[in-house]
Amino acid sequence: MSVIVLDRAPSLGPLLALGALRSPFKKPGADAAFPRTHLVLPGVRPDLEKLAAYERVCGFATGADGLPITYPHVLGFPLAMRLMSAREFPLPLLGLVHTSIEIERYTELPGDGTYDIAVHVEELRPHRRGTEATVVTGVRVGEDVVWESRSTYLARHRTRRSGEAARDEHGRPLPVVEEWRIAGDVGRRYGAASGDRNPIHLYPLTARLFGFPRAIAHGMWTVARCLAAHGVPTAADVRAEFRAPVLLPGTVEYAAEDGRFQLRGGDRVHVEGSVRPHVAL
Repeated sequence: MSVIVLDRAPSLGPLLALGALRSPFKKPGADAAFPRTHLVLPGVRPDLEKLAAYERVCGFATGADGLPITYPHVLGFPLAMRLMSAREFPLPLLGLVHTSIEIERYTELPGDGTYDIAVHVEELRPHRRGTEATVVTGVRVGEDVVWESRSTYLARHRTRRSGEAARDEHGRPLPVVEEWRIAGDVGRRYGAASGDRNPIHLYPLTARLFGFPRAIAHGMWTVARCLAAHGVPTAADVRAEFRAPVLLPGTVEYAAEDGRFQLRGGDRVHVEGSVRPHVAL
């Protein structure tokens, strides 16, 4: 394992372009070598203007003392992109699908705080549809870990398991709480606030280049919007799985009960997850 300490956050635009250029030459597989590098960015202070824009587009209360539970993902995403766009990362960045996220928040993170962020690739594992990578992000204040996440990203390719039938892992439908009409510019607004300007989220034309009929919402926007509606305790464990893309514009149903939530469009589940108070071991 090597540790690289950065003096500034990488720029997402060039990383996306670099990852796209390298994608055709990647050879994905669960047994492929992957970078063991830990990237560390110390002394990160949230940009309060971008934070406010993020809160508005995701539905969080603006001006709250603490960061939204999903916001550290935004702070760590440039580091994750640097790892996933690297020559040594075996999965192609183009077409990589964010399939799930697990978050543990141990305490409130003040919006005006200073944080050290570290990101590394934990593992590759086989998936019925290809190969899945797990990317770990940690946030520290001094020596204390205050927030951690594990995201999985799927590269689709043929495998010996490709013919297996998908298992229906959805829980029972939850009662609908609200119906949301999602504007067509949500992808652009979220991209401006988060820095994630992947073309599949921006315009119908750029989304069609990647096989989507219209722009699709960022997965992290969908889970953030659900959590803003659901509410999250200060110390919390969040789990979410991204099942199907949300086309923009569109109408969806937010459903929730007993610490679980879903975002649905008709019979289709887009996002499914849970929120629990964190219990220290």
